[in-house]
Amino acid sequence: MKKYKVTVNGNLYEITLEVVDEADVKNPSAPAAPAAQTSSSAAAPADGAKVTSPMPGTILAVNVKEGQSVKKGEVLMILEAMKMENEILAPADGKVASLGVAKGASVSTGALLCVIA
Repeated sequence: MKKYKVTVNGNLYEITLEVVDEADVKNPSAPAAPAAQTSSSAAAPADGAKVTSPMPGTILAVNVKEGQSVKKGEVLMILEAMKMENEILAPADGKVASLGVAKGASVSTGALLCVIA
C-alpha cells in the first residue's frame, strides 16, 4: 500500500492505493459474472464506453436505466467499498446501452457495470 495526497476541487484528500500484480490487472478474477445477468450486455460493449468497477464492493444504488441519456460526469451508480460510498460517473455523453449490475450486486475490480454508447 502506498499513501498519496490528492487535491480535488480545492479539497486535500489522503488516499491509500494498493500495488497489484500486473497479471491481476489484465485478468480480473470475475468480471464476466455481472455482465451475464442481462442478455443485452453481451452485444453492446463493442459499440460504447465500458464503465467498470474501480474496486471490489457492493452496488448501493443504480441511478440510470437502459436507454436513458446521460451527460459526462453524471452519477450512474453508487458503489460501497471499504465502508465508503463511491460515485461511479459517466465517462462521456451518450445513452446507457446496457446495465451489467443491479442494486445489491457484489462486484469485483474490473467488473462491467454498464456501457455508454
